[in-house]
Amino acid sequence: MIRKLIAVAAVSGSLALGVAGVAGATTPSTPTAAPTAAQCARAEKLATRIQTLETKAAAWVPKAQAREAKATATGHTKLATRIGNRITRVQKREAKGTALLAKISAKCGTTPSAS
Repeated sequence: MIRKLIAVAAVSGSLALGVAGVAGATTPSTPTAAPTAAQCARAEKLATRIQTLETKAAAWVPKAQAREAKATATGHTKLATRIGNRITRVQKREAKGTALLAKISAKCGTTPSAS
């Protein structure tokens, strides 16, 4: 009987602390501050670098696709798979760069000029 009382007390105590812990964990979120001029200057440098890399990737992908097609045609399936995986990885990074450029543009309000 005493074991049951101890078990009930332990369970009800943990439930009470669990609810209080959840209630205490919810805090109002604070709004994000506007970026400073120095942050926007660094972001502009980064945006220029991203655009340069995207230009290189845009020139590289068609060449790599041609190499992949040639490897497939000659029966080198492992090589074609590796080239295809590399193309996929570059395209994913290019998409991330584009998303980051959009984020920079939204936060700082300007788009960097293409070089």
